[in-house]
Amino acid sequence: MRYAGWVLVDIHSHFWEYPKHFSDNFRAQARRARGDVDVDLTVRWEDYQATGQECDRTIVFGGKAKRSGLWVPDREVANYVAGHPGKLLGFLSLDPARPGWQDELAEGHQDLKMKGIKLMPMYAGFMPNSREYDPLWRYAAQHGLPVLLHTGTTFVDTAPLECTLPRLLDDVAIRFPEVKLILAHLSHPYEGECVVTIRKHPNVYADCSALHYRPFQLYHSLMLVQEYGVWDKVLFGTDYPFTTVAASLEGMRKLNDMLEGTRLPRLNMDKMEAMFCRDTLRVLGIEV
Repeated sequence: MRYAGWVLVDIHSHFWEYPKHFSDNFRAQARRARGDVDVDLTVRWEDYQATGQECDRTIVFGGKAKRSGLWVPDREVANYVAGHPGKLLGFLSLDPARPGWQDELAEGHQDLKMKGIKLMPMYAGFMPNSREYDPLWRYAAQHGLPVLLHTGTTFVDTAPLECTLPRLLDDVAIRFPEVKLILAHLSHPYEGECVVTIRKHPNVYADCSALHYRPFQLYHSLMLVQEYGVWDKVLFGTDYPFTTVAASLEGMRKLNDMLEGTRLPRLNMDKMEAMFCRDTLRVLGIEV
C-alpha cells in the first residue's frame, strides 16, 4: 500500500564484499545472527532493489570495527553509492579506537561527500561518551552530520555490551544537543532505555531495523514506543542484507495478527504507517 505524500526511506542498509571485508572469526560467528536462519551476507543491488521497490531512498554504509574483524573502506561504499544515483546515500564509518580516524572522517565527509556517520561502539570496543571522542561529536555538530550508532545486542563474543547502552548516548546528547543521533535496532534488548532517551532529547531518534523476525519482542518494543508517545521519533530501516524492505514492512504490519483472541492492546497501525512514510531525510537535515 502507498499513501499520498509517501516517502519511504531505508535508513539502515549495508554495503560490503563478502567475505573480503570480514575476518574468519566474524564470518563464523555471524551464523548466530538470526538464530536458526542461515543469512546470506552477500550484498547485491539487484536483490535489494527487487525486494525494496517501495523504497524511495536508502542510506548505506559499510562498517569499521577492527576488534571484531569488520573493515569496509569508505571509498568502496562511495563507489557503490555512485553506481546508483538518485537511490542511495552514503554514510562514512569510523573506528575511533584505531589511529587515523580523524583523517578518515575528513576524507569521508569532505572528499567522498558522505552525508552522515556510522559508528559501531560495541563491535569496535569504545565508549561513545568518552571525552577523548569529543572532537568527533564537535565535527558532527559543526557540519550537521547525523550519526547512526549500533546499539543493543550482538552475536560477536568480543564485543562488550557495556559500550552499547543507550544511557551513554544520553550523555552525548546532553553535551552535544545539536547532533542528530539515531540509535539502531531500538537498542534491543535495552528498548526501555532507548525509548526514554529518544523521548528526552529532541534530536535523538531510533530505527526499527532487523527486528521484525522477533515479532513478540518487537510488539513489546513498539508498545513501549506507543505508551511513551514517541512514534514520531522512530525511523524505518532494514539492516539489509540481514533482511529486506519487503519482509520488514510485511512483518511489522502483521504484528497485531498474533494478538487475535487476546485482550492485549493493539499497536496503532496509523502511527506505524506514518513512521514508514516519514520524510527521514528532512528530519535528519540531509540535503540531496
